[in-house]
Amino acid sequence: MPDPAPPNPPRHIAVIMDGNGRWAQARGLPRLEGHRAGAESVRRIVELCSEFKIPHLTLYAFSTENWNRPRAEVEALMLLLERFLKERAKDLHKHKIRLHAIGQLERLPAGPAGELRRVMEATRLHAAGTLTLALSYGSRDEITAAVRRIAEEAVRGELRPEEITEDTVATHLQTAGLPEPDLLIRTSGEMRLSNFMLWQLSYAELYVTPCLWPDFGREEFMLALEEYGRRKRRFGGV
Repeated sequence: MPDPAPPNPPRHIAVIMDGNGRWAQARGLPRLEGHRAGAESVRRIVELCSEFKIPHLTLYAFSTENWNRPRAEVEALMLLLERFLKERAKDLHKHKIRLHAIGQLERLPAGPAGELRRVMEATRLHAAGTLTLALSYGSRDEITAAVRRIAEEAVRGELRPEEITEDTVATHLQTAGLPEPDLLIRTSGEMRLSNFMLWQLSYAELYVTPCLWPDFGREEFMLALEEYGRRKRRFGGV
């Protein structure tokens, strides 16, 4: 029997997918096997969001700091990303989900970058939901770039300093057009944001679980939604 839909589900879930390496280490496996298992968890959560009609899902897939990992691991992750995009495009079409991406996408190798562009173009008209992959992404870099563009507009006389508002900043971020996340899920028990969507997560509810990302499935997802449903979102009010 399917799980009942939770009351007042979040409109936008963001996820810091953490614990792939520890999952593999605990099983005496190479780290890459943890990343492969983590890719299966991505498939599960995309399907769960579709099932419960949660229209926006953003996954922190690869940070700007991740480029500092050993070269062999980075290359393996890029190949895994390319294969994931090739294999999972059919799921996006099935659920009518649009693929979007944020980050320094120009830094991606030709293979995954080309596959990313192909899937984004192929799914651009889907309207049931949006899956956003944060790839080569760092929030401080994103905010800095937004401030730089705003300053350039001011120098050109297109914008006066007193006209700059929070909405001005938001529309210059890479997430412009997406609703801010209502719920942030972080796996593996770490209590930090790790330079992820620092502006956008200002009022998100936080759910941290010790569950490692490859083990994150329906049960953990339902626990997160249930916890979110118990929160009272006051946005600074009473």
